[in-house]
Amino acid sequence: MTDLRIGHGYDVHRLAEGRRLVLGGVEIPWERGLLGHSDADVLVHAVMDALAGAACLGDIGRLFPDTDPSYAGISSLKLLRETGRLLAERGYGVVNIDTTLLAQAPKVGPYRQEMAENIAEALGLQPEQVNVKATTEEGLGFTGDGSGMAAHAVALLEKL
Repeated sequence: MTDLRIGHGYDVHRLAEGRRLVLGGVEIPWERGLLGHSDADVLVHAVMDALAGAACLGDIGRLFPDTDPSYAGISSLKLLRETGRLLAERGYGVVNIDTTLLAQAPKVGPYRQEMAENIAEALGLQPEQVNVKATTEEGLGFTGDGSGMAAHAVALLEKL
């Protein structure tokens, strides 16, 4: 019998002036960026939480604490690569990842394929193993009023 494990990840960051907007490892031209200790890539953070959850590794706060100065400003794709290494070390392979970005603006449709490719490359996957979706919340809540962005991710792992 195949040993399959599923994990869910969720992350949220506030939008702030003077920050780059990085989503799925893609820098998107925008008037504000996400506030956080690293590059605050909310999409990649949700993916890392989903992977960590599926493998019972805790969460990204445990793996990469914001109290550690070595993670200040770091690319979340580097942290994702390390998460992939930890999974492989424990004998897990990623079957697939499905994500949803919640943001009123900017429109990210033109960048979704590149985001999926970046996430796949960081984990040694094929791009078709990673799905990136985006939605607005029709003006509702903190994502709808443009105060921040959020992301959900689900990951399926198999024991190799």
